[in-house]
Amino acid sequence: MRRREKRLLQVAGLFVAALLFLPNVGLWSLYRDRVFDSSPGSVDGPGGSSAAQGVNQRAVQVGADGVRRMDWHDYDSIRRDAARVGNGEQGKPFPLTETDRVDQAYRENGFNIYVSNRISLNRSLPDIRHENCKQKLYAEKLPNTSIIIPFHNEGWSSLLRTVHSVLNRSPPELIAEIVLVDDFSDKEHLKAALEEYMTRMSKVRILRTKKREGLIRTRLLGASAAKGEVITFLDSHCEANVNWLPPLLDRIAQNRKTIVCPMIDVIDHDNFGYGTQAGDAMRGAFDWEMYYKRIPIPPEMKRDDPTEPFESPVMAGGLFAVDRKWFWELGGYDTGLEIWGGEQYEISFKVWMCGGRMEDIPCSRVGHIYRKYVPYKVPGGISLAKNLKRVAEVWMDEYAEYVYQRRPEYRHLSAGDMTAQKELRNRLNCRSFRWFMQEVAWDLPRHYPPVEPPAAAWGEIRNVGSGMCMEIKHFVSGSPIRLENCVKSRGEAGWSHGQVLTFGWREDIRVGDPMHTRKVCFDAVSHSSPVTLYDCHGMKGNQLWRYRKDKSLFHPVSNSCIDSSPSDRRVFMNTCDATSLSQQWLFERTNATVLEHFNRGTI
Repeated sequence: MRRREKRLLQVAGLFVAALLFLPNVGLWSLYRDRVFDSSPGSVDGPGGSSAAQGVNQRAVQVGADGVRRMDWHDYDSIRRDAARVGNGEQGKPFPLTETDRVDQAYRENGFNIYVSNRISLNRSLPDIRHENCKQKLYAEKLPNTSIIIPFHNEGWSSLLRTVHSVLNRSPPELIAEIVLVDDFSDKEHLKAALEEYMTRMSKVRILRTKKREGLIRTRLLGASAAKGEVITFLDSHCEANVNWLPPLLDRIAQNRKTIVCPMIDVIDHDNFGYGTQAGDAMRGAFDWEMYYKRIPIPPEMKRDDPTEPFESPVMAGGLFAVDRKWFWELGGYDTGLEIWGGEQYEISFKVWMCGGRMEDIPCSRVGHIYRKYVPYKVPGGISLAKNLKRVAEVWMDEYAEYVYQRRPEYRHLSAGDMTAQKELRNRLNCRSFRWFMQEVAWDLPRHYPPVEPPAAAWGEIRNVGSGMCMEIKHFVSGSPIRLENCVKSRGEAGWSHGQVLTFGWREDIRVGDPMHTRKVCFDAVSHSSPVTLYDCHGMKGNQLWRYRKDKSLFHPVSNSCIDSSPSDRRVFMNTCDATSLSQQWLFERTNATVLEHFNRGTI
């Protein structure tokens, strides 16, 4: 009996101990994950780089070309990422409240650092690659790379998350080093605290400029210190995705004169949700004001496998990989370019015209935070105009004239001494810009012709019924089109006013006269919706319009017409009614030939 009582007491004691111990295990687990995700040790904790220190051993296949290829995926790391839950995990948007949307969170960074700080440094991302990418093999022997990350007053968590994502999702043998280049930051967290943090990461080193140099020269400083066979440039607010690095290095291993760019995904500056850009895989291009553009891959370039690398005339800018020796053979960046801007054109034109090539790699994906605005001032002002003039003069030959026609202020701007750059071009025996336009960017004029085709109609758009004109008060996306008294009836100067509109060759309606249109277009979502401005995308759709013989402005997507209400000044979509004067519009000037061409085959 006593033995039985003793056993019962032992069982009860074990039960009580379990009740006390197990909750603490859970608390320790939560504490451990939190500490590892927010402290210098996070890179070695769950989801950190030590979890990805070895690529799973996979069978090697030998191709017909004799090259041994292997699967570089780290499946253990992928499984761990798939199991992660919490704020921002799997790239999900952080659930914001109104109090989270504080101005100060943006003021110092251009994105919501408050949200960034509440998301794990090792957060998981959705694998949004095409399924074919998951089956691809890459060369067993790939060059290693130095990752160059320039920064100036970057947020703590966004910078560290960039580094963590690279270490967590890259085969360690392919990372020679990560070089953080501080462009004279004055934030305390980027000084001793950053040095201390990075002592835990043997592959990371920090370089610092002695004065504010700007993005271009800061990248050059990092590149000049690089030890890897390949230089990979990243911005300081990125997140590398699954198996992002081998597809880039594989193309360089095949041809060292190839510059390669990952697909750049969007990390929302507000809630940090992760997703693709509109249109996803597209070619990099530019218009003749030298704004970067993305254009569809033309049918002539479409392949059966959408994951194959494709040629791109121009890179987006800060995310690319290049053979280190080839980069310096090309002269690196032009050291005459100041601070930032234009460098993506210079390096793109140079590589294509001087014997290399440039590709976008669909199986390599890197997320990037597109800032709400640039949060800091550049000493001496922004040198973008000077940089673009310099690129045009050195590389664009007679095509520079098309830039000056649209940017007449560039024509007499001093771009500094360009002798060394022109000598470099001669020494490398580079081709002409005409060759570039004919052989590389041959599809660009379809979207951005050097000589603007004639517009179909322009000037004020006056309503027949009310005699009032369409007007835009604010030239920004989301602004409504309103009905107002016509400027010319008020005796005001008209051609710089918000009533000057152009129905151009793209069959969209833009603010401005034909030679100086803004980048916002009339847009309507559906029947009965208001007509608003939206960033011009050149893809027709919601921005496609027809000006018909009955004077109506017809919207094919919604099968409706622009209507108006003088009493409340609204401009909106409605069922087409050829007898309604409120749906009839008169352009100040029209080109009958172009209009007929536009309307051919329409009702």
